[in-house]
Amino acid sequence: MKPIEHIKSKIMDREKLAGIINKKRKESSKIVLTNGCFDILHRGHIEYLAGASELGDVFIIGLNSDDSVRRIKGENRPAVDEESRALTLAAFEFVDYVVLFSEDTPSALMQVLRPDIWVKGGDYQNIEDLPEYRSGIENGAKVMVLPFIKGFSTTDIFKRILGRQ
Repeated sequence: MKPIEHIKSKIMDREKLAGIINKKRKESSKIVLTNGCFDILHRGHIEYLAGASELGDVFIIGLNSDDSVRRIKGENRPAVDEESRALTLAAFEFVDYVVLFSEDTPSALMQVLRPDIWVKGGDYQNIEDLPEYRSGIENGAKVMVLPFIKGFSTTDIFKRILGRQ
């Protein structure tokens, strides 16, 4: 298989992925899920994603669709379309699967995939306040927060590009 075909094969819809994950779970694989917009990738994302991937056997990134990003971040976002963002994330060797979701939170995705571990970055002050926190707990996921990598944020990058910092 050509490298680009392998990368593209890691991007799939939630129903197909759920079938794969159910088989992996029967093989005693620990399933790890994180989610986000990942609009402009930077060092903070890479360190966070690499760390999250080490927490289990199968690492999945739930990626907000373009419409979802616009609702959450505003009309000027995303800067990079969902297909390109998914392809970029799938190119990392430590990422097993990328799945797009159109909802504002990954709660519905979590109900389908039922990860063993749900991971978020330390930039969230009160993880318990996130709507998907409850969904994760109710579906049996262990919730983990990885440290925030200071000095790296997409918002700060946008501010620098626009000369607002």
